[in-house]
Amino acid sequence: MNDTIKLPFYAKLTLILLSLISFGYIFYIGQEILIPILLSFIFAILLRPIAHFIRHKLRFPHVIAVMITVLLFILFFIGLFAFLSIQISEIANDFNKIERNFTIHMQNIQQYIREHFNISSREQKEYLDTATEDSMEKGKEMIGTTLMSFTDTLLNLILIPIYTFLILLYRTHFMLFFSKLIKKEYHPKLQDILCQIKVAVKSYIVGLIIEMILVSVLTTVGFMLIGVKYAVLLGIITGLLNLIPYVGILFAGALSIVASLTGTPDLSIIIGVIVVNIIVQLIDNNVLVPLVVSSKVQINAFVSIVGIIIGSAICGISGMFLAIPIIAILKVIFDRIEYLEPWGYLMGDDLPKTYTWRNIKLPLFDSETSAKKIIIKTDIIVPMFTETTTENDLNRTNDENSNSQS
Repeated sequence: MNDTIKLPFYAKLTLILLSLISFGYIFYIGQEILIPILLSFIFAILLRPIAHFIRHKLRFPHVIAVMITVLLFILFFIGLFAFLSIQISEIANDFNKIERNFTIHMQNIQQYIREHFNISSREQKEYLDTATEDSMEKGKEMIGTTLMSFTDTLLNLILIPIYTFLILLYRTHFMLFFSKLIKKEYHPKLQDILCQIKVAVKSYIVGLIIEMILVSVLTTVGFMLIGVKYAVLLGIITGLLNLIPYVGILFAGALSIVASLTGTPDLSIIIGVIVVNIIVQLIDNNVLVPLVVSSKVQINAFVSIVGIIIGSAICGISGMFLAIPIIAILKVIFDRIEYLEPWGYLMGDDLPKTYTWRNIKLPLFDSETSAKKIIIKTDIIVPMFTETTTENDLNRTNDENSNSQS
């Protein structure tokens, strides 16, 4: 007996949209619980090869192998945080230089405005005082929000390693749980979905790490060439903040400009910092992202941007970071379920990513060139309407077609 119920297209579309809206709403109201779990899931996929190596190559028991893996993971972030804290404390010691150089630039800007816009220094000061009052009122609200966010961040820093440890420890248990939910005839498809999810997420995270390292190196070299103090620190911070789409690079640029004031009040250094950030972003967006990140996860740019915006609206920065992995997981699932396959194709990107020029592969951005040529054939004769076409002409064409078929 066949239990499958066939629904019309509009009913299936309505159910799919309602399901997506329901999942989005559940994610919104439960983000404090779900975000640490999803981040732990991503880290567990990334750390799985290390745990496998310690267990099978070094012959450690499973629990100890997972424990060592998570401890190495924690030590790495502690070391990175300690390095950044020491370097940032050195910048804080130069706060007097920053304040003095900032005052010089503000005076130069006020003089330029006074000479070209005929606004006196007193009027400019009044504008600044008014803006400062508004900023102070908003700042009080931001301080409360920041403290709450800081508290949540500390809680997540404790929960994420615990969740990661438990996911790695009970990995087989969870796999058996999924197998018990699905009928045996669908187990091969389930195994394929889980395997592809692991590959997609791990490839994307590895691509992000490679991109972060390359952006850090390029920024550091650029800052060294123009003589910026703390070039290594600013390069690493730029690479880390670049993981946050769109917003991260703006914060990194602002921080680099402020830090550049520790060395000299020369305006050319600030211009150099801006130029270096622009050049690095051009290289990142046009070379690194297409070749390193986009090649790992086949998701088109439109869906990526919309997903990041939706993730930001629902969960802020964490949602922006998790948007692409979640879309990649959904695409893997959609591609392997027949009635959801069109949605998987909508998320995908079948355009060629590179072209060869003198044995060098370069990014290709040609929307008219497709990796797969889709030819749709039809036997239906489509009438062509003009200004002289009448209803009788159309009926006569249909009669002629019916006579020829008979």
